[in-house]
Parts: sequence; C-alpha cells; structure tokens
Amino acid sequence: MVPHLTTALTGPLLALEKGFLDAETTIEHWLRGQWLERSPPFYCSVDLRNSGYKLAPVDTNLFPGGFNNLNPAFLPLCVQAAMVAVEKVCPEARNLLIIPENHTRNQFYLANVARLATLLRHTGLNVRIGSLLPEITAPTTLDLPDGQTLTLEPLQRFGTAGTDGRGRRLGVAEFDPCAVLLNNDLSAGVPPILTNLREQFVIPPLVAGWHVRRKSQHFAAYQQVSKAFADLLGLDQWLINPDFEVCGAINFQERSGEECLAANVDALLYRIRAKYKEYGITDQPFVIVKADAGTYGMGIMTVHDASEVKGLNRKQRNKMAVGKEGLQVHEVIIQEGVPTCERVDEAVAEPVVYMIDHYVVGGFYRLNAKRGIDENLNAPGMQFKPLAFETGCTLPDNTQAPDAPPNRFYAYGVVARLALLAAAKELEQSAAA
Repeated sequence: MVPHLTTALTGPLLALEKGFLDAETTIEHWLRGQWLERSPPFYCSVDLRNSGYKLAPVDTNLFPGGFNNLNPAFLPLCVQAAMVAVEKVCPEARNLLIIPENHTRNQFYLANVARLATLLRHTGLNVRIGSLLPEITAPTTLDLPDGQTLTLEPLQRFGTAGTDGRGRRLGVAEFDPCAVLLNNDLSAGVPPILTNLREQFVIPPLVAGWHVRRKSQHFAAYQQVSKAFADLLGLDQWLINPDFEVCGAINFQERSGEECLAANVDALLYRIRAKYKEYGITDQPFVIVKADAGTYGMGIMTVHDASEVKGLNRKQRNKMAVGKEGLQVHEVIIQEGVPTCERVDEAVAEPVVYMIDHYVVGGFYRLNAKRGIDENLNAPGMQFKPLAFETGCTLPDNTQAPDAPPNRFYAYGVVARLALLAAAKELEQSAAA
C-alpha cells in the first residue's frame, strides 16, 4: 500500500531513521512533555525534504488547503483528532463557521473545503461556510467535480455592538457559531469584518496570518526546537534543520538590496559547503530564495552561486517581486536547499504531512515531473498522491528495518511534529508581541 519509492536508504539518513525507531519511547515522552507546556495550532501541514542524508521541513502552513488529497482510509483518524482540537477550543461547541480562501473556480481548493467541512461535521458540529468575497451576497451553491456541492454564504456581524458600532459576533444568516475556523491565510491583511470579535474563538488566531507571520520567525523557532531534540538524542542538529539567512530590505523591481541578498546567499552557501565536506557529500549545494511571507509557491528561485542574484533579468525580477494577492515582496528568506531523492511514478516528489492538534493524521506526496530535485515542486505541473500507510505513521516497529512499511513514514511524522511544535512556539511569541 505504500507508494513505490526510489528513496536512497543508505548513509546518514538511514542511521537517523534507525535512531528515531530505537528512541521511540524517549521521543514520544519528550513530545508529550512539550505539549504540556504549550498548545498546538488547530491544524497544520509541513512540507518535508528527504535528501538521503538529511530530512528537514522546508515550509509549514497553518492554513492547510489539501485535506482532499489525504487517503480517505484515514479520515476516522482526522475526525478523532478534530474532536480533541474542538474540545480544547470550545468543549460545548455546536456550530462552527469556516472562512475559506477567496476562490470560486479553484476546484481542488474547494474540494479541500468540502472535505474539511465533512470531517468537522463528523465531530458533531453544524458547519457552514462564510465567504469574504464581496460578490457573494446570497447563498451560492458551487458544483464540485466529484458530484458534491459547496454552499458559500455572505458573512454577517450581529449581537451587542462594540466600540466600532458593529455586532461583536460573526456568522451567516440564522447561524450563530461558537467558533470561527480560518482556512484563509490573510495574506492581504485582516478584513474589517474579522476585527473586534469579542465573544467567539477565531482559530487559528489572526496573528497566524501572513500579514504578521514570517517564515524566518518560524524557522528561528524551529532551530530552537530541533536543537533541544537533537541534544536529547545525541544527533547533529544539521541532519534535521535547514539553515537560513534573511534579507529584509530588497526591491526586485528597483534592483535595490541585491548586495544584501548576494552576501547572505554567499554566507549560507559557505556554511553548507562546510557541512557537505564534513559528511563527504558530493552534491552541489544550493539555496532557495523566497518571500518571507506568503504561500502558493510564488516568489521562489533556486540559487547555486551568489552571482545568480545580481543583475536578474526582467522576467526573473517580476517573478520574485510579487507574491499572493499581488503584494510586493521586500523581505526574503534564504533557506538551505535540501534536494529530494524521492520519486513517485517517475516524478520528483516530496512528502507533505498533515496534523490536527498534535496528531499526525496523514499526508501525501507532491509530485512534479516538470521540476528537478533542487527546485520548488509547488508549481504548475504538480500532482498529489496520498500516503497510503499500511499502519499509522505513529506506530513504528523497531524490530523491522527503517524502510519497512510501518516505519517508512515514522521519521516524517517526528520531524513534522517538531515543526508543529515550532509553530506553537512562534504563535506564542507573536501573540505576546
């Protein structure tokens, strides 16, 4: 049931996976202790890269949009985890409102919203979908490719008026939700209708949106988490941690900040070369330059030498200058490139792990036959293949080899949960700021 992989199972990563299996009790006890100290995000997805010598997260999404790509066999696990998450937020919750991204034509994304609504209904919630789109002025039913329908409804404020003169509660017609679940990453900022809600839980919190959040802050938190974890197991942190630098003052259109970018690329490549030499790795090191805020695979480039970020042509500058919602990119993270050695159906692949509360509930492979092992796969041409676990990826068997079906994805689940822990830490810091 596990997709055919051509993953390299030799070298340091095999030792890393074996170390995780041997230390399962220690790992699970440590993680359990961490969750006694902080609350996990309601849900999360983590993009991982497995190079055959390194396994690391490269992106963490707090508004995951691919629930439709999960293996349907694991929906009961999703429902159980969602029950726990809902009970933590509002134990007596009966009604829940989902606010999705502003899409009416992206059928794949709408299928995600439908799947999310379905699993939440199985937890005993009445679920409605409220849209931020101004053209949604009445309930609008959309047809999905699998025969399902999805009804979007206009949002309303009601209840006792606050200082801004509007009601303190948010809902849709004749529906007063206990909680509001955002599946919209707020890249363009917080719409006024979502501000000053005093009597409802908004999950994730507004500070999780990309109008506030920065990838560099997340990976700074991940460095702290992965260091503590590596010390616990006696590992080299580098094996699970992508190094990074930040350039916070760049304008691609005006060509300003290029020296800052080039200097940071050069410094990071220098450190990567030193680690490659230490481990006898002969691959060409590279870095990924991407917007420090935002998602959807926009504003990303692969760089092998600092000279490549100087004198970008117009097409390259235009690509890097604009992110989601047409926002200008002025802050970038330069992240250590982790090549992927995994292929599924002859296409370059990377695993994406999904979590609800602090439970791993499934995942999928992102495939892209049009991209190389050192490129961003979240791009035109990508496809998805559910991770078909023979058993849950939190039930390893250390009497078998690391590549045995029960074990293949345990390491993925461990590293993904470290990223989840970093996200919890990151949100705490943002809320306190």
